[in-house]
Amino acid sequence: MSRSADIALSQPPVTADDLDLAVQLSVAVLREAPPAAWEDKAGSLEWDCWETVEHLSDDLFAYAAQLGPKTPPLDGEVPFVWESRRPGGPANAIHANREAGPAGLLQVLEASGALLVAMVRTTPPQTRAHHVFGVSDPEGFAAMGIVETLVHTHDLAQGLGLAWSPPADLCARVLARLFPEAPSPTDPWLTLLWATGRAELPGHPRLTTWRWDGTPRAANLCGQSTRRLGGRLVHGDVAVDDVARL
Repeated sequence: MSRSADIALSQPPVTADDLDLAVQLSVAVLREAPPAAWEDKAGSLEWDCWETVEHLSDDLFAYAAQLGPKTPPLDGEVPFVWESRRPGGPANAIHANREAGPAGLLQVLEASGALLVAMVRTTPPQTRAHHVFGVSDPEGFAAMGIVETLVHTHDLAQGLGLAWSPPADLCARVLARLFPEAPSPTDPWLTLLWATGRAELPGHPRLTTWRWDGTPRAANLCGQSTRRLGGRLVHGDVAVDDVARL
């Protein structure tokens, strides 16, 4: 059974407050990381934990920037320069000063999150902007920022040896907004990890490719079958390794 249109509509919208909560919870748990662990790999990613926080910060910054122009682009990204600092590293516009240490790195994350929170609060809801997973609205960018924060904090927690379990209601809201065809009723956090290729879900094979649907809620619910490759959640056009860079 999938999360039907009725279930998706029954969830309240994703808000700037939800995004702020996700970022603050992430920063709080990451402050507990052992200083020597930041060079370890982040879960299943090919990046170390420091690079992964930079990548997450870059995601949040990029989503805020995408909403920033008076007329946001609908056919591409705002053209910042994204570049890697090593072969195989994440291509970011945002990099933290290593001399500032982990505390400075987390300030970069918190500041980038605050930029997106502010843009979601102040951008008119009818605004649309480009994302590779569908032209989206401020609520959609908030939901994307939350998913990036929750799942990359999961990656980081694995690498840093930390416990991480975000609120179930927060996970349920972003599932309804971005993954309305995810299985239900199931544990929302485990389902979100499954939907992003990071965990198995009882009765459902682990995904090797995935994507969300960022289109605004009404279009998302009315057009699922045509936007989701015949209604399948196994979204075969984007590989997990590629999505991890978004």
